[in-house]
Amino acid sequence: MNGILLKDIWPIENVRDYKVHFGRWNGEYHPLDEWVDDPRKWQSWQEYRGARNDFNRELIFSLMDLYTETDAWIFGGVYRVVGRHSDRYDINLEKCGEMFVGRLKIRSDYRSRLMRVNFENHYDRFEVLEILREPYSGRVFPGYEAIDIHLTELRILIRNDKADWKAALEHIKGIYMITDEDTGKRYVGSAYGDQGIWGRWADYAQSGHGGNKELEALLGNRDPGYAGKNFLFALLEYRPFNTSDATVIDRENYWKTALLTKDCRYGYNRN
Repeated sequence: MNGILLKDIWPIENVRDYKVHFGRWNGEYHPLDEWVDDPRKWQSWQEYRGARNDFNRELIFSLMDLYTETDAWIFGGVYRVVGRHSDRYDINLEKCGEMFVGRLKIRSDYRSRLMRVNFENHYDRFEVLEILREPYSGRVFPGYEAIDIHLTELRILIRNDKADWKAALEHIKGIYMITDEDTGKRYVGSAYGDQGIWGRWADYAQSGHGGNKELEALLGNRDPGYAGKNFLFALLEYRPFNTSDATVIDRENYWKTALLTKDCRYGYNRN
């Protein structure tokens, strides 16, 4: 290994006082999205206690899966366990390492299903990938052709007014596709008039259905978190803001036909 190890920049002597928490997707939420949205949500991941006393040491070294990259984790703080109950832990966020929270990016190829494990088995191998200039606030805009984002994450980017995403999407028209990962069906929509892609997607961030009658009817029969968990957004085409609305609408109709989204077997478009 030729990189800089964590122990080179942050010597920790009492490693056996720690458990390391590899926070990963729990089937509904990514912990990193939870932290960006509200650090208290990430704290609740440390407070959770299942049937086993996994946090059976005094300290927790918490890491959040940077799920857009391979083997990358964002440091989420050191927590001290100050109370243990049958259903939860009482914890305090420590001052130790606070300058690294949300900024320290670590490499680890750990993939076991166990997420709360002994720190000493990993500390010596943690590699520092990067220390971000600012705390992580959402993934960097990947380019128009590489957008592939769940509504839950999109909501956080829009709520935080993520500058690079907003700058890229605010002043373009275009055609987008929403894939319902639960059913496999798709919806094709467009942004034209005075509303760029950013503004149109903000409508979905607020309501889940964006005012579309078909999606509104679908969500009316689902639990409140359905859209955030299952709606995946992609951009099919993007056009300059001076493109005529007629051109955008024509291209929207093309994609509806090409992707069969007007057929109820495959899509949610009804016109």
